[in-house]
Amino acid sequence: MKLLNNKEVIARYYHMGKKFEVVVHAEKAWQFKTGKLDNVREVLVGDIIYYDVRKALKASMEDVKKVFGTDNVYEVAARIIKEGELQLTAEQRRELIEEKRRRIIEVLSRNAIDPRTGLPHPPLRIEMAIKEAKAPIDPFKPVEEQVKIVIDRIKGILPLKLARARVAVKVPPAYVGRAYGPLSKMGRIIRVHYLSDGSMSMELEIAAGLTEALLNRLLELTKGEGEMKILSKEFI
Repeated sequence: MKLLNNKEVIARYYHMGKKFEVVVHAEKAWQFKTGKLDNVREVLVGDIIYYDVRKALKASMEDVKKVFGTDNVYEVAARIIKEGELQLTAEQRRELIEEKRRRIIEVLSRNAIDPRTGLPHPPLRIEMAIKEAKAPIDPFKPVEEQVKIVIDRIKGILPLKLARARVAVKVPPAYVGRAYGPLSKMGRIIRVHYLSDGSMSMELEIAAGLTEALLNRLLELTKGEGEMKILSKEFI
């Protein structure tokens, strides 16, 4: 039997009574499925097409080629992920949500203070506020996108001021189309300017603790060619 850890899930595709499966990294598979990641090799755990992952039953290449029109594992896997379903067990979903919750709490505990005392909020206090507010945690959505949602839900329960950073990013022309959406979701857009060579300059206000995450996302979206500069940091 194929055993999966809590960060690995099954992508499953049905066609004419046949089932085809691949093992994938949960979060990356969701990014690939939603167009935020385009390298399927980063998503796959191994390069095997199965009829049934849990029984370790490999699919025949004859069937694979008949259904998908190719026996290229990566092309087939890409279709399975894009067009099929991502299968999470209840335990995997719970573990992924808890991991995201811990990361969100870490960001807030490092960047939020109690405006009444000027002191940081302890992680446990933030955790209790999230539970009380029943703030939704998505197992797949990036932490940087969820921090804003969580803050909006808990600010009536837990007074806080957040350390914010103003940053400027520059995206080369070839990547503007794919980068604008994901980058804009990481903070509040202050201004966007398109340069004469087609590059995009975007100024954002984000949680200060997300500067590294923003840089990593920018480099991922631009294949290492994007640029970022921190303009200022302050509590607001």
